[in-house]
Amino acid sequence: MPLALLALAIGAFGIGTTEFVIMGLLPEVAGDFGVSIPTAGLLVTGYALGVVIGAPLMTVLGTKVPRKRMLMLLMGLFIAGNLLSAVAPTFATMLIGRVVASLAHGAFFGIGSVVAAELVAPDKKAGAIATMFTGLTVANVVGVPLGTLIGQTVGWRVTFGIVAALGVAGLAGIARLVPEVPRPQGVHLRHELAAFKNTQVLLAMAMTVLGFGGVFAAITYVAPMMTHVAGFADGSVTWLLVLFGLGMVGGNLVGGKFADRALMPMLYVSLGALAVVLALFTLTAHNKIAAAVTIALIGALGFATVPPLQKRVLDQAHGAPTLASAVNIGAFNLGNALSAWLGGIVIAAGFGYTAPNWVGAALAATALLLAVLSAALERREGTPSTVVASGGTGQRTPVHH
Repeated sequence: MPLALLALAIGAFGIGTTEFVIMGLLPEVAGDFGVSIPTAGLLVTGYALGVVIGAPLMTVLGTKVPRKRMLMLLMGLFIAGNLLSAVAPTFATMLIGRVVASLAHGAFFGIGSVVAAELVAPDKKAGAIATMFTGLTVANVVGVPLGTLIGQTVGWRVTFGIVAALGVAGLAGIARLVPEVPRPQGVHLRHELAAFKNTQVLLAMAMTVLGFGGVFAAITYVAPMMTHVAGFADGSVTWLLVLFGLGMVGGNLVGGKFADRALMPMLYVSLGALAVVLALFTLTAHNKIAAAVTIALIGALGFATVPPLQKRVLDQAHGAPTLASAVNIGAFNLGNALSAWLGGIVIAAGFGYTAPNWVGAALAATALLLAVLSAALERREGTPSTVVASGGTGQRTPVHH
């Protein structure tokens, strides 16, 4: 794998850290600004909405900018947002900083996925995408726990200062290691928008929303579930989330490897197994060891879907995949927000802290049905996603029959 993928992974590590570390620092931030915990929670919601809005917005604004330069500009935006959060004098200012940083998120992963796929041979594209996303998954194992510890020990402002420094490292790596990737000739915004008329692109995005939404339906409420149902101490939640992160790292790498060999079967297996494991979590949540194992499995199976889903969008939006790729990143965050809302509804309705697991299982099962439908439509249309390399350029051309 090219060293350029390392630079993209460093940027992904910083983005993953800033996205999730705020969850562990909400009490400290709320206390410093004199706001309630629910109000401080707007820093999470605002970031997620910023990703959903920023993914297409920043990609459209960057349609005439070379991809390497756009990646550098996005990292600059990420640095500025985190620095603003670190020095924010008021809660409103910090919220603005969070939104500014989030605007870079979707476009960075969307454009980065396209660049990563173009840096390698056709049969290694999903693996290259997975390598970049490894930065995001490792952030949940290293960056988030360490950032939380630093924030609780010496102050949350230091954490966001360090995250900004990570952004500087990512920017320097992209500038030094990522080659200039020429944009396809003749591709304009209307070509990028045309991808959304493709039923297969829309189905892949729906699978993203529902499949990864299944993961966050359970994980959003893992703290009360583990402390009130499994009987863990409050301090145990941190290492349980590390287990979840380790599962994400492994699942991401396995998903990338097997998606290059058999993309749709990989989706069938991961989504089907995810639905089963989420359903079983309602039972295993009552046992400490079984619960810990299940949390790791949810992370692994959930992130095993990420490289194949991202690659499927790239394949189906061939010729002009950048906007579709970025919007699919926003779809992950839309799934997170949707599933967290649905999980909260069933808890509020009195079904207990394990009820979101059933919501997650239903979402993952629906994503599996969409995957089966997508493959069936593809067979009926006679346009399988088999592709061939063309002229050694690393581009892929659909094979029509």
